Amino acid sequence: LIGFVAGLIAKALTPGAGPSGFFLTSVLGIGGSVAATYLGQALGLYPQGHAAGFIASIIGAVVLLVGYHLVTRNRVK
Repeated sequence: LIGFVAGLIAKALTPGAGPSGFFLTSVLGIGGSVAATYLGQALGLYPQGHAAGFIASIIGAVVLLVGYHLVTRNRVK
């Protein structure tokens, strides 16, 4: 649930059309959330359950969304 919310916030913060659809937004949000949470905790930046984890989840989702834009921007529609 937190990953989906992070995905929605990241979609709102990232310029461009972005992915549409519940599934892709959820996957990008959850993926960014998981990656940022584990990375932040592994580096000792914040403990488990800390509010910074949610902020890191949003940042991770934004990074994945920007990566998605870079990969799909040159495709012919």
